[in-house]
Amino acid sequence: MNFGRVLLFAALLATPCVGLSQERPRRWQRRGEATAVPVTVFHATQSANLPTAETVAAGELLFEISHRFSPTLSSGPDTFWGLDGPVNNRLGLAVGVHDRVMLGITHSNLDRNLDLSTKVRMAEGTGGATQWMLGLMGGVAINPGPDAFGAFDSRSLQYYVQGILDLRVAEDLALGVVPSVLHNVDPLDSESQTSAGLGLHVQFYINEAVSVLGEWQFVESNSAPAFGRDAGSLGVEFETGGHFFKLLVSNSTRMNPSQFLAGAADSFDPDNWRFGFNITRVLTF
Repeated sequence: MNFGRVLLFAALLATPCVGLSQERPRRWQRRGEATAVPVTVFHATQSANLPTAETVAAGELLFEISHRFSPTLSSGPDTFWGLDGPVNNRLGLAVGVHDRVMLGITHSNLDRNLDLSTKVRMAEGTGGATQWMLGLMGGVAINPGPDAFGAFDSRSLQYYVQGILDLRVAEDLALGVVPSVLHNVDPLDSESQTSAGLGLHVQFYINEAVSVLGEWQFVESNSAPAFGRDAGSLGVEFETGGHFFKLLVSNSTRMNPSQFLAGAADSFDPDNWRFGFNITRVLTF
């Protein structure tokens, strides 16, 4: 064997190995800018009826269609357990004008209530294992349905404001607290009243796509005798591809904030439960 050829072959093998060892990155050296994990408490912008502090991104649209069936589940097969209707229907469209600001418009066929709202995600942060968000939502509603006054009569207008505190207290468990004030609780009442309320809601995320939720709205019982009872809802949420599907039972058939915040007509007894659903879709262009 030619000893020179052996040395040349060994040198060729060693050359790439030396090069690789010189290019190996140092483990202590940062390879890119650190990226903060965004705070996420609730995935959707609302529970069954109560808002969360979550907003859509700037330029995104949020489309909503929601129903609450008038017959109760306890009415049985005569109404196909409430599904034969009639229904209260709500259509909504919101736009993110900023990553923290969302403008919305919703219409309910109940008294043709038209609601214009603004929601602001004010702050968020972490404290140990807890994540939190703060938000504020307010709006004005027009009720042209009753024939007693015109659409822009002062008695037709309602105003509300809601504070929002979201807390993720465990990896899969989120809580929401929503104090509220509603002015002109019942437009048909000759005297405008202002009512304060407190909304509480909880959501347990079973996995990335399925969760269960419950909410309760405490209202001043004397503010609207026709419907001034606490409103509760129970449901399941399915999240997929920008859609949120919520299947619910509730004692309230009122959905727009100025109507829901006034309370329910019936107590939260299983005999008074109605079926309902919310469907929202985030649209990005």
